[in-house]
Amino acid sequence: MSPIIEALPLIRYLIVWRINHTLVQPPDDLASALSTVLGTLIAERLPSAEAREWQKTRSVWEKAYGAADAAPEDAFALTAVPASPWPLDVVLYPYPLKSSYGEGEKLVWELKLCGTSAEHGVFLEYLLPAFEAAALTTDSRWKVTNGLWGHFDIQAVYVARGLQWEPLVTDGKLDLNYRATPTQWAEGRTFEASGQSFRRLTWVTPFDFAAPATALYLRREQQKQEQRRKRQHQQTKISESDMPTLEGIIHALMLRLTTLLPGQYATEEAVWALLPNEMQAPLWEAFNALQQAGQHRQHEMHAVPKGHWGRWIGWQTFATPIPEALIPYLELASILHVGNYTHFGCGTFTLG
Repeated sequence: MSPIIEALPLIRYLIVWRINHTLVQPPDDLASALSTVLGTLIAERLPSAEAREWQKTRSVWEKAYGAADAAPEDAFALTAVPASPWPLDVVLYPYPLKSSYGEGEKLVWELKLCGTSAEHGVFLEYLLPAFEAAALTTDSRWKVTNGLWGHFDIQAVYVARGLQWEPLVTDGKLDLNYRATPTQWAEGRTFEASGQSFRRLTWVTPFDFAAPATALYLRREQQKQEQRRKRQHQQTKISESDMPTLEGIIHALMLRLTTLLPGQYATEEAVWALLPNEMQAPLWEAFNALQQAGQHRQHEMHAVPKGHWGRWIGWQTFATPIPEALIPYLELASILHVGNYTHFGCGTFTLG
């Protein structure tokens, strides 16, 4: 997999916000709140031409996903719905949250700049000033009782170098000499089978592998059901066709890479072609073995709560150990997030 890893631009930032208010209750869907508040603050501080790009992207996104009472066919008339409400490839990935935080406690989340957006200057120019504005804001648009916005300090920011986190901001002070690169995330990572045996895959965030147009349609149908208070009609049991397979996750990874790798990789086939035959052969052998053995043994999947992104979350176990040849690709998929709504942190998992 080295040809892919060497070419893949990615910068990972670990964000630590220290609560400076007696009681703070973060939004139930923090990823959506981060997207809305930070995205708005970024756009409002940009020159007119750049701001229009941000506003246009969010406008198209909100038209597609916000008008739940519109006719379903209207969704498909939007032929260029962006992959996220930001004109950047950014993953906003909150770590497990508590329902409330006291003064001095830390709220931790991860931000990933991917593909052409993986530039340290993007973080310094767009993201960090938006964090500072969100930390100090008294804007009535974001004001709620015990809300997060305006009630935290930027305690620390770390940048991934391989499996380590290096300090960029310490006690609120930015290291101006630090230069994060789009390749350091992979330093020291081998992406090779470790010899460990895994049978269980746990989705840490919700996933949705439907084709984009189908995903949009399903999202709008879910919104309609919520508005009409007819949740008994919402599908709550996952179908066999929606259950992720190991092969399906690998294919979702290849599809994700088409948008992240520099150059012309418009199809999964083009990404596969980066791998020499000797690297591809073990994968196809593993896929064939899985088809013969059957995959799923047990699972516990739940529909996501209303208003959240993605469709399902839970765990699944497999009838046989996950083939070693697939482990490095699954590791990469978990880092990049796969499927729809990766902007909101969807599509990552752990193996066990």
